[in-house]
Amino acid sequence: MSRNARINTLLLLVVVALAVLPLALGMGDHKEEPFTGADGQAETAITETHPDYEPWFSPLYEPPSGEIESALFSLQAALGAGVLAYYFGLRRGRRQGEARAQVRAENAGRAE
Repeated sequence: MSRNARINTLLLLVVVALAVLPLALGMGDHKEEPFTGADGQAETAITETHPDYEPWFSPLYEPPSGEIESALFSLQAALGAGVLAYYFGLRRGRRQGEARAQVRAENAGRAE
């Protein structure tokens, strides 16, 4: 197994562990909604400490359910990951193309 394959396997195992361990260890069992986002937890904490608090503004779009909100968040994350992957792939391709062009120019110079 090559070094890159070992690193990729190790990274995959870490990601799986991060996803499975909180569920397997029962983290959040004492909560009504154990894995809510930071926005929901912050809202709960603010309303508990300051019940008369009024938000400065309201969201432009309020999804009808939590599932739709999660789906939109996942879509946003996937689009962001796609843009980053495209950018880094483009940079790598350009770098490889420049290296190949340089090798060709050197080989052409030697042939003359």
